[in-house]
Amino acid sequence: MNFNVGGPSHLQYSISSSSSDSENDDEVRFLNHLQGFDTQAEVITRICDNNNRLWAHYIAHQNNQVTHGGSIPGHIVINRDRENADRNLFTDYFAENPRYPDSMFRRRFRMGRSLFLRIFNAVAEHDNYFMQRRDGLGRLGLSGLQKMTAVFRMLAYGIAADATDEYIKIGESIAIQSLKKFCRAVVEVFAEQYLRSPNANDVARLLHIGKRRGFPGMLGIAPPAHYVIQGKEYNMGYYLADGIYPKWSTLVQSIHDPRGPKKKLFAMKQEGCRKDVERAFGVLQSRFAIVAGPARFWNKNVLHDIMTACIIMHNMIIEDERDVDAAIEDWMEAPTPEVEIAVDENTRFQEFLARHRQIKDREAHIALRNTLIDHLWEEYTNSEN
Repeated sequence: MNFNVGGPSHLQYSISSSSSDSENDDEVRFLNHLQGFDTQAEVITRICDNNNRLWAHYIAHQNNQVTHGGSIPGHIVINRDRENADRNLFTDYFAENPRYPDSMFRRRFRMGRSLFLRIFNAVAEHDNYFMQRRDGLGRLGLSGLQKMTAVFRMLAYGIAADATDEYIKIGESIAIQSLKKFCRAVVEVFAEQYLRSPNANDVARLLHIGKRRGFPGMLGIAPPAHYVIQGKEYNMGYYLADGIYPKWSTLVQSIHDPRGPKKKLFAMKQEGCRKDVERAFGVLQSRFAIVAGPARFWNKNVLHDIMTACIIMHNMIIEDERDVDAAIEDWMEAPTPEVEIAVDENTRFQEFLARHRQIKDREAHIALRNTLIDHLWEEYTNSEN
């Protein structure tokens, strides 16, 4: 048996066949490996595309939302165009030739332009909050005129802080803060002058007015006064009061049911003068509506500042607009009363008791009222003659 027959050829074929199969396997494995790479690349590509789509959707969603900015999170930033609003305000009321006349300025600001500017300059000098400044971006902020005009709108008309935004272009929180700071500044700057105790000139003026109206010695204030009625000398001033007050020598009451022409004349004159105080508070309420309405703040100090500031400005308006009579001017220069204070405590106490008994003297009260009744009737009959 010849194993060599065809041996070499068969062997060569076998080797070639085995080698070919090995190469095919390697190629298959290589192709499978390449196919795996393609699959991974495709997966990575799909992941990247998916991430890109998610980011694009997120960015588009964020762009469609209203963004909040400013120093306080959650506050909406509104472009109020406050610069133009400031220019319009100046043109309307404070220019050399303003759009609105002086009469409309006084009606809307409750005072003349000169007095308003006097208050404005004093308050701005006292508190730099009312000075116009630039913000972090270099833009001009609210002017002092805008802040103070918003304050006067709230004081004069009693409107809410938010209602000042449409014309003045000021936010509600800034308007409220301006109101508080303005009232505090007015109290600190002007209280010493316009809430002071009456001086000698004030006493002389009140005495003259009271005498001109038929009530010599009638003050409405505490300082001592010396006057003569029907030949009787008195050394204490008095108040006009209604029947609810006690019968003291410093109080002159009306007559509830006057009988006869003398007492009827006295009751009419007394009640007419007494209502001056009630009218004064009524004028204060009509001038500053915030006083007449319900309280808008909880803090008692803020309420005190608002009320005090309105009274101070009311007194300033009276001083600025009243027509001072020449006769009252003659009485202006009055000497300052000299008062000697006792050093001894016992002496001072005894003087206090004597003064107290004098004030609560019922007989003196009746005598003073009867004297005033006769005085008024005498003036009335003399004028008729």
